[in-house]
Amino acid sequence: MIRIETPRGKIVTTKSGTVRLVWNAGFQPKWQGRMEDVQSYVDSEVLRYSAQYTPFQTGMLIKTGTLGTEIGSGTVSYIAPYSRYLYYGEVYGPNIPLGDNGFYSPIAPKQPTGRKLQFAGAPRRGAFWFERMKADHKDDILAGARKIAGGRKA
Repeated sequence: MIRIETPRGKIVTTKSGTVRLVWNAGFQPKWQGRMEDVQSYVDSEVLRYSAQYTPFQTGMLIKTGTLGTEIGSGTVSYIAPYSRYLYYGEVYGPNIPLGDNGFYSPIAPKQPTGRKLQFAGAPRRGAFWFERMKADHKDDILAGARKIAGGRKA
């Protein structure tokens, strides 16, 4: 979380005169707490709304978003090793089939193959879940953040 700093007073002198700018001493404590509450709300809502757009097989990908995110930090992270592949919705390889036992990938790091992944639950669940969630719920999140901050609609 970025700390709100209230700078020291500043004196500005022009040919028309001199002005001294002084910050209100109560500004930082009042707004720091509100902004921390707003950031925590935004992080939580991003995770909550994104869950319905995130690929779902076992639910672990959604869980890694919760585990990888420090609420209030301003950064939402999905920490599963396969998160990137699913987010971009593209098969990475090379993947050598091993019959019924899955695949073997001899080279690290994997590279995009150009083949798109197929998602169960599509079109709602799938690649670029954050962007699609934001397109549908950005105004909802902003309204809630505005309410917490005590502001009016711009």
